[in-house]
Amino acid sequence: MASKSLIETVRAGETVYLGWVGNPDPLVAETIARAGFGAINLDMQHGLHDPVSVMRAIGSVSAAGVPVIVRVPVGDFAMASRALDMGAQAVIAPMVNTVADARAFADAMKYPPIGKRSWGPTRAMMLTGDASAAAYLQRANGETLSLAMIETREALDNLEAILDVDGIDGIFVGPSDLSLTLSNGQVVDGDAAFLDEPIRHILKVTQAKGKVPAIFTVSGVRARAMADLGYRIIAVGLDALYLREGVRRMLEPTLDR
Repeated sequence: MASKSLIETVRAGETVYLGWVGNPDPLVAETIARAGFGAINLDMQHGLHDPVSVMRAIGSVSAAGVPVIVRVPVGDFAMASRALDMGAQAVIAPMVNTVADARAFADAMKYPPIGKRSWGPTRAMMLTGDASAAAYLQRANGETLSLAMIETREALDNLEAILDVDGIDGIFVGPSDLSLTLSNGQVVDGDAAFLDEPIRHILKVTQAKGKVPAIFTVSGVRARAMADLGYRIIAVGLDALYLREGVRRMLEPTLDR
C-alpha cells in the first residue's frame, strides 16, 4: 500500500512527478518507482501493458509505497473500472473529446449516485486495508481520480463542458497529440511554442473549476516549468527514455573523444 494516497498529496497542494512505464515487467515499474517518482503510470494505450501485467505491476509499485495510475486504451472505460478494482488510485482516459465521452468515463470510475461503477474491488481493498465493503465504499468516489485527456481541437472546444461532468476529477494534457491536431498534422512537438496558450488556457479553466490539472512532459526542465505554471500532476518522460539516457550517461566516459 502506498504510504500517502495520490489524492491526499494533490489536496495538500503538492506537485506529483509521475513516472511513465510502458514495459509490462513489474520489476521495471517497481525499479522506476523506487527511483523517486511521486507516482507511476502504467500505459495501456501506447505501452505494452495488458490487464495481467497491470495487476502485477500495481502490486510491485504499491510495495514500494508509491501510488499507481493507469492509462487505459482509447474508449476502454470497462478497463478503467478494472484498474480501480486492481488497486490503481487514478485512471487517465485518452481522447476524451465530448461530454458523452466524459460521462462514459465518469460512469466507469464512480459508484452510484455519481456513476455506474460495478462492485468488485477485492484487490483494491487488500491494498487500502479496508476491513469492510462499507468502509471502502464510503471513500472510494472521493479517493479515486478520473483524469480526462485533452489532446484535440474538439476537446479544447468542449473543455468547460467536460470539466462540468460530475465524476471528472481533472484534466490530463496530451501535448504531442495536441500539437499534431492543432497543426493539422504538420507538427508533433509537445514543447512547441504554439502550445503555450492552449496549455495555459487548460490550466486556468481547470483551476477555476476546482479540479486537478495534469500534463505530460518529456524532460525534467519542461516538467519543472509546468509545475511553476501550476500543474499538479506532471509526467516526466517515459521508461524507454530513462533506459536510453541512463545508458548514454554510463557510457559517455568510455567513448573516444
